[in-house]
Amino acid sequence: MHLGQLFFGIVCQLIGAFFVQNQVWYAASLWLGVVFSMAAVLHMARTLDRALPLGEAAAKVISRGYLFRYAIILFVMTVAALTKVLNPLIVFLGYMSLKVTAYIEPFTHKLLNRLFHETDPVPEPLPEQEDAAPEGQASSAADSQF
Repeated sequence: MHLGQLFFGIVCQLIGAFFVQNQVWYAASLWLGVVFSMAAVLHMARTLDRALPLGEAAAKVISRGYLFRYAIILFVMTVAALTKVLNPLIVFLGYMSLKVTAYIEPFTHKLLNRLFHETDPVPEPLPEQEDAAPEGQASSAADSQF
């Protein structure tokens, strides 16, 4: 995803080069948004890694992670708007590289597979579970959790 975010940032930077008066202000705003979107991807991955083993409690952890990311970008945008150091709309444009990259990820994945001559693993069915254990004993470690 980071590669797609960088690509999106470069495209926006090139487009802005033709239409923007203050290039430094535009570039600083854009790349701050892109950096925050990259941090958001890392935070999302970390949150999911922590949440998925939790079962039913995962929803709370994922929601807290989402609210944390939302609060941080809201804070950054508010500071940018109030201080007028950066353009909050351009910061938001850079942050939206997260969304654009998510939509184009299947295409970038195929492109990178071709570029590096890789193939995706072929999914295989899970092996059948072992025969049921004697009464009172769990048949596997996974069943002992329930």
